[in-house]
Amino acid sequence: MRLRYGFRLYPTPGQRVALARAFGCARVVFNDAVRAREDARAAGRPFPSAAELSRTLITQARQTAERAWLGEVSAVVLQQSLRDAEAAYRNFFASLKGQRKGPRLGAPKFKSRKDARQSIRFTANARWSITPTGRLNLPKIGEVRVTWSRTLPVVPSSVTVIKDAAGRYFASFVIDTDPAVDLQRMPDAEAGIGIDLGLTHFAVLSDGTKIDSPRFLRRAEKKLKKAQRELSRRQKGSKNREKARRKLARAHAQVTDARREFHHQLSTQLIRENQAVAVEDLAVNGLARTRLAKSVHDAGWSQFVHMLEYKAQRYGRTFVKVGRFEPTSQVCSTCGAKDGPKPLNVREWTCPACGIVHDRDHNAAKNVKQAAGLADSACGAPVRPEPVLAQRDEAGSHGSPPNARAA
Repeated sequence: MRLRYGFRLYPTPGQRVALARAFGCARVVFNDAVRAREDARAAGRPFPSAAELSRTLITQARQTAERAWLGEVSAVVLQQSLRDAEAAYRNFFASLKGQRKGPRLGAPKFKSRKDARQSIRFTANARWSITPTGRLNLPKIGEVRVTWSRTLPVVPSSVTVIKDAAGRYFASFVIDTDPAVDLQRMPDAEAGIGIDLGLTHFAVLSDGTKIDSPRFLRRAEKKLKKAQRELSRRQKGSKNREKARRKLARAHAQVTDARREFHHQLSTQLIRENQAVAVEDLAVNGLARTRLAKSVHDAGWSQFVHMLEYKAQRYGRTFVKVGRFEPTSQVCSTCGAKDGPKPLNVREWTCPACGIVHDRDHNAAKNVKQAAGLADSACGAPVRPEPVLAQRDEAGSHGSPPNARAA
């Protein structure tokens, strides 16, 4: 399986200047590629090929006075920026044809120097390396200090350097894991578990375990409001406003990091202890338009379910999504009698058929397990995970880049 491992970088002031130069050059090449394609479309001509764009926007452009500064950064960074533009158009057309899951994508847009998140990518052709002292040696940038929170299991195929809205730098390494080794990392397990996700309790398991909701956003709300007020008082374009913006971004990053770390620890624990995991396919987008929107976003159910899914695939566990229209809160898990819909304030109810008193969430978790076919067995033998493309979400522990993916 192809994954990403994220680590915090601490560049020197000179290296930050070099990284800013590389970010800017990559952005210019991306925008030039978008402009070339849009000009061709407006003129009724075919889109220029990747080879043609590389020749005109990089090789020839570096020889002109207007674009001579492109030679100050690694050519691989510029080539990868062109590939990003090509991928953006490929995804756009696939979305138009209905060949891509998720909401319809818009046409690629020009990048701005004011974008909160910036990144550049180095492949093996760039000849980047990790020094014996543990620093990341990047071409035309230098040896950057890295905080290694774990060891890389194999030699990475590429590294992406990311600067987030809070001004933090990260290195994201792409690695290909060995499925046989991954299967050996997890202990044997036979149990199957059903999970009911909620707001009062983040998760209730079919064995009766209740996991409290940390409510990271709610707990930090006072601090965030104060930082937001400070930002609104600063004059636009001033250095003090930029300081206030970064302070607010750091506060939001702390909430995001804490939530992600909680999701990683809980999902790894559930995958480690169970051979099969079942969860309800919630309509998160619909719930996010209700009065519970802030609490729903604070819980981060989609991120947690995504972690369960890819970790189950990696470590040979079975993962099942139960349909969102399954009446898990209406059916008695003991006798199977259906009692009808219930308002959210009803936390306990008595089955009219068998007289059993149910905790609403625990009963729903048991129904999720039964609906997934996990009630009588461990739901089959281990499944060997297939390799998948590395997403932009990163792996890592606390302080890793946005949407981090854990090992």
